[in-house]
Amino acid sequence: MKIHSYEDLLKHNQNKDCWLLISGKVYDVTEFMEDHPGGDQVLLTAAGKDATEDFEDVGHSESAKEMMVKYYIGEIDSSTIPAKRQYTPAEQQIKATTATLDTTSGFGVKILQFLVPLLILGLAFGIRQYTKNLD
Repeated sequence: MKIHSYEDLLKHNQNKDCWLLISGKVYDVTEFMEDHPGGDQVLLTAAGKDATEDFEDVGHSESAKEMMVKYYIGEIDSSTIPAKRQYTPAEQQIKATTATLDTTSGFGVKILQFLVPLLILGLAFGIRQYTKNLD
């Protein structure tokens, strides 16, 4: 069993040279690129990162999991894997930004919430009057 570093894994992210990391194991899927039912782009997208979650989310069949043995080339040296960055969902980022706006310019936002609909209504009324006068 060969131990590969994460840096080695990153080097193999091309159509003619593609390695995947799934559940701590490294697979050279280069020969399988053309045969993959989801296409080679799916495999290339998963190259250079831990593809375990991607692999599990798809719900591969038992025969697909058995086929992986053919492409197994070793384990990953876990000490070389970079720490995961904390993911913040977009909804939380928006809430945080909105909270900042509310505390710094709450009064200005409230005025805009009142004035913008009035301006739109006034514009619509003006256009209606203008088109009536053309007839």
